[in-house]
Amino acid sequence: MGQVAVAEKSNEIVAIPALLDMMAIEGAVVTIDAMGCQRAIAKKIKDKKADYIIALKGNQGTLHEDVKLFAAEPKANGFEDATISRHETLDGEHGRIETRRYTAFHDIG
Repeated sequence: MGQVAVAEKSNEIVAIPALLDMMAIEGAVVTIDAMGCQRAIAKKIKDKKADYIIALKGNQGTLHEDVKLFAAEPKANGFEDATISRHETLDGEHGRIETRRYTAFHDIG
């Protein structure tokens, strides 16, 4: 775990690469929110021989659409021809029930 302060009028996009430079992450899985969904950050993680999970939001241009298209066909086929892992959580807090479903594709080649 690490932490880097950002300069005034700056953001995490500058701090994340600096933090990654300070850390030994080989073999680790790095998780970052959507702010870190940058090609340079993903490349730095891969260059350091680590894997990543980076959040993706709809405001990130065509990448979000590309991922939706990538997943649409295997999902329509019930993931029969895809190697995946699935996980589901169920929470009941603050007067609501929230279900989260996760699908990880193992072969994105």
